[in-house]
Amino acid sequence: MQGIEWVNVSKRFGATQVIPDFSLRIEPGEFVALLGPSGCGKSTLLRMLAGLEPVSAGSMRIGGREVTTLPPGQRGVAMVFQQYALYPHMSVRDNMAFGLRNIGMPADQIGQRVEAAAKMLELGSLLERRPAQLSGGQRQRVAIGRALVKQPSAFLLDEPMSNLDAALRTRTRVELARLHKQLRTTMLLVTHDQVEAMTLADRIVVMNQGRIEQVATPMEAYDRPATRFVAGFVGSPAMNFLPVQRQPDDGGGAVVQLPGGALLSTGVRLDASAADGWTLGVRPEALQVQAEGLLPGTVEVIERLGDRTLLHVQLPDGSLVVADGRAQPERAIGDTVRLGFARDKLHLFDAQGRAHRAS
Repeated sequence: MQGIEWVNVSKRFGATQVIPDFSLRIEPGEFVALLGPSGCGKSTLLRMLAGLEPVSAGSMRIGGREVTTLPPGQRGVAMVFQQYALYPHMSVRDNMAFGLRNIGMPADQIGQRVEAAAKMLELGSLLERRPAQLSGGQRQRVAIGRALVKQPSAFLLDEPMSNLDAALRTRTRVELARLHKQLRTTMLLVTHDQVEAMTLADRIVVMNQGRIEQVATPMEAYDRPATRFVAGFVGSPAMNFLPVQRQPDDGGGAVVQLPGGALLSTGVRLDASAADGWTLGVRPEALQVQAEGLLPGTVEVIERLGDRTLLHVQLPDGSLVVADGRAQPERAIGDTVRLGFARDKLHLFDAQGRAHRAS
């Protein structure tokens, strides 16, 4: 169980800089997710840590040991790829044992490790099958087992569930969470799927264009996003954003003018010299149908999801917002509604995208 650290790491591909200056420490035994859209640099960071890509500048440490220039086999990590990368002509047993045989481990030790990993991953009855005889979820478990038998200092998981259907992704998430609880080994997950990140990780590192936007626990990133980018990326459906005009404060915090002209007291205290260019952020659960609501609109789409109902409401200026339709009379498409705000759950974002909230 060892920690991981990047110190001022950068990466260039020719004239293109994809990682400008990245520093992060992962504690021993921690499960951390690098979360962000495609092209933000998260997989590149993982590949540099594994030794599959050279760094352009900076250094990396695993367990306090400098590994920046070490070959992959000497870094003490195991990687699980998006593609299963199993040998089709080998059995499950041989796929899991292959790496250990290459380093000359005695056969009895290899057998013990493979059997232990197979039991943990419920692969015992599949050890003599070949990959073509397995489902997608079973192949992914074999890929995880191949990494597990190495008993690495850290697991590096590169989009390991992206090729699975929804049901298998849910099961594999549960299996990974259980595996981490049993092993308490450091795990680093790269994903663009916020559900994966929020259900598995102790901390989320939200990335954008090679830079860290926020490092936080899953619920902190959801409840207290540091930037507009984080607020829009974490959460499904995404946070609603409304352009607003700042008005004189009412003593309890900033007052803004909503689209349509209504005034809203946000409870957010701002510097008196703060510039224009403000955006109000409100999550769907904090935007509800109320008789005296400040935002008028028309119901365009209704999503009935069982545990909740979401109303997609078109405002007079043509923009769409998503509101919580729970505990409301049944609505129909075309209904006129008024939306009110949960005042303690409002976010204001300045022109630079920085978040401001009520204390």
